Amino acid sequence: MGCNIMTDAHTRRIALVTGGSRGLGRSTALALARAGTGVVLTYRANGAAAAEVVWEIEALGGTAVALPLDTADLGGFDAFVDGLRTVLSDSWGTEGLDCLVNNAGTGVHRPFAETSEAEFDDLMNVHVKGVFFLTQKLLPLIRDGGRIVNLSPGLARFALPGYAAYGTMKGAVEVLTRYLAKELGPRGIAVNAVAPGAIETDFGGGLVRDDAEVNASVASTTAMGRAGRPDDIGPAIAALLSPETGWMTAQRIEISGGQNL
Repeated sequence: MGCNIMTDAHTRRIALVTGGSRGLGRSTALALARAGTGVVLTYRANGAAAAEVVWEIEALGGTAVALPLDTADLGGFDAFVDGLRTVLSDSWGTEGLDCLVNNAGTGVHRPFAETSEAEFDDLMNVHVKGVFFLTQKLLPLIRDGGRIVNLSPGLARFALPGYAAYGTMKGAVEVLTRYLAKELGPRGIAVNAVAPGAIETDFGGGLVRDDAEVNASVASTTAMGRAGRPDDIGPAIAALLSPETGWMTAQRIEISGGQNL
């Protein structure tokens, strides 16, 4: 399942996935492409990784474009939206988006007592202000009946030492999700939050993926008995973006293998 399955490049549905060059964003972009959805993915610094995802999607017979975007730089949003309009017109002959996945993010693992104002502000700019104002800028492009998914972690439900600032930001995203669902509901736009558990990616320096002790600790807290993998999440997000889920909105959907039950 995905946003839709259409073969004509000028009528298929289009998704924007921020932070789509790696990890969960990459998995989501590929899952959407396999379902026939056109994909615009953003990257902050690693253009080579983004180009590789575009190549993978094209190898599947899909269409994708990668655009640079720093979601902490609100001053760059107008130029990004202008570039996005051009890409939508040139690549798909359309003026609108159907799906937005606010995935781009960064993490800080620091005890509450040691978290600096600069670290707090960096997280705020990416996870709260960035999501809030990028979505606001994109509203004129998102078609009525569209879908928005915001990413949030299990850490907004349960607490682990060292993640006070990060969990606080994601708690704000979950509240924002409900407000967006309320205000955009009259346009038929469904807005939900997806909360992955601990996943084996390079996020946070690849701690869950690369540290065997941390990985085993995570596995011991899940009902499924293992840490998550990117492809546990991307296809699930693609399914949530399906037209069949349009009546589901303002929900927090945790995909964590049953972590910390």
